[in-house]
Amino acid sequence: MISVAENLRETVGQAAHKARDLERPGRYAVSAVLAGVYIGIGEVLLLVAVSPFVAEGSAATRLVEGAVFPVALTIVMVAGAQLFTSNVMVMLLGALAGRTGVRDLVASWGLSLGGNLVGTFVLGAMAHASGVLAEPSAKAMLAELVAGKEALAGGQLFWRAVLCNLLVCLGVWMFHRVRGDGAKVLALWLPVLVFVAVGFEHCVANMALFALAIMDGTAGFGDLGRNLLFTVPGNIVGGGALVACAYWFTGRPAEEGAEGAEGTAGASDSSHE
Repeated sequence: MISVAENLRETVGQAAHKARDLERPGRYAVSAVLAGVYIGIGEVLLLVAVSPFVAEGSAATRLVEGAVFPVALTIVMVAGAQLFTSNVMVMLLGALAGRTGVRDLVASWGLSLGGNLVGTFVLGAMAHASGVLAEPSAKAMLAELVAGKEALAGGQLFWRAVLCNLLVCLGVWMFHRVRGDGAKVLALWLPVLVFVAVGFEHCVANMALFALAIMDGTAGFGDLGRNLLFTVPGNIVGGGALVACAYWFTGRPAEEGAEGAEGTAGASDSSHE
């Protein structure tokens, strides 16, 4: 396992790499679309695998949900794709270190969020056409999940989103700290399991869920828009203030703050998480 300071330097290097990738926005956007597709795959898996437990009223339902959904973020991290929620942490650390600018941060966040949205609808359309969610139990679970999110107040959505991206970005942070494929997957899996099992709000996962519901006729674009109005800012606070800023403060050199982080050339080429 590498130190916090070493991980900070590597993450700042990733931010610089992402900033260079932004010089080809078309490629960046396609990578973001892929991330949305991968998160959508996780939602489809959750509905198909967990809906029988819901139908039976199983007490294990929440833990099973948490156990299966991390497949989505694992694919994003290992395959490589631009996911908005982790880009919140990475690009803010790059900006704090002075390796990237505010323009890079805004461009990365905007392109990844927009691309993720497109990707979730692409996957949603394909899943709907395939009929894999046609089982009554899956349709019932989809409607129940969407109704539960629509019933939440704005403040509840916001704070659940804060807590969600705290966990997601901690998972990404730990993924890069540990060495060994098994350790990386476990470090990523556990925080995501917690956010899904508890019921926190991930804006891209919600895009995927509402995309499926819109295709099924159980939700509208206005419902998705209201959800994102609160969950996107909450995810920014959770991944930005609670993870990026905290580890920037604790991990940078005591005497030379930003200069220490700037001194790395960003040898890591993991630019697509």
